Amino acid sequence: MKIGLVTPAAPRSRAGNRATATRWARLLRTAGHRVRVIEQWQAGDGGVDVMVALHAWRSAPSIAAFAEHHPERPLIVVLTGTDIYRFQHSDPAITGASLDRAHALIGLHDHVGRDIPARFHAILHTVRQSAAPLPASYRGPVSRHFDLCVVGHLRDEKDSLRAAYAARDLPAESRIRIRQAGRAHTSDWARAATAEMATNPRYAWYGEVGQGAIRRLYARSRALVMSSVMEGGANVVSEACVAGLPILASRIPGNTGLLGDDYPGLYTARDTAALSRLMRRVEHEPDYLALLAAHCRALAPRFTPEAERTALVRVIETVTD
Repeated sequence: MKIGLVTPAAPRSRAGNRATATRWARLLRTAGHRVRVIEQWQAGDGGVDVMVALHAWRSAPSIAAFAEHHPERPLIVVLTGTDIYRFQHSDPAITGASLDRAHALIGLHDHVGRDIPARFHAILHTVRQSAAPLPASYRGPVSRHFDLCVVGHLRDEKDSLRAAYAARDLPAESRIRIRQAGRAHTSDWARAATAEMATNPRYAWYGEVGQGAIRRLYARSRALVMSSVMEGGANVVSEACVAGLPILASRIPGNTGLLGDDYPGLYTARDTAALSRLMRRVEHEPDYLALLAAHCRALAPRFTPEAERTALVRVIETVTD
């Protein structure tokens, strides 16, 4: 099949949507399809048998144009966290129109069906994002410190400084440090992270770094903190599980949809004290840390490239049979 893969993120962007589009293009090509990644589809950009659009709201113009000019061709819409948990409510006309035009919907975690109208359940498919194992040559954690990492662009949806705030309340003898990587989406976030470093000796912000540096950060860390208040199914969860890295996660659908409702490392979103308590547990209770690690390792087979490709190809086959 000739597939047009639409993402609103620019080609050199490190945004999650661009990373997903790039990875999916590679996986679909290995399955024998021809894939073109574009930022916007316009009339005259024919020549594709199927369109896959990431983001129901941001890609709405492409979705509408493709549906109008090629109503007979399959259209797949990928639901992001902001689609499901923000724009579905703040801009229901545009978001709902994209869902109505879709022949299939893709959610990136298992609980998406809980938060979209029931009439779409029949066309909803789950494709969990994948990750590659860490190289065996990467150096592991040092004993002097107990580093927890936070990975993701600094923005409101990520509640990005929650781990830093929680670390403030740790006892003086704690070895925990928070190491954060990700671009600040606004100058306000950059100033906030810089100010936090100036007053919080446990916190360091590295800014936007490459994937290699992120993978080394995973290797040097004892656990990942996933503090988001809104997620569509973050790839960092997949990456941590494949790396065997325990996760402390906010109890939101985007996290429980990947880790499970009964995952033992959950805390109430935005609850600084609750996160601080979990930090103390992972530092001082080896059995608890081992429990989280075992749970994450058990989930890792769900997040292999082979599993992601199989799920993605199955959706393509569903709309083209």
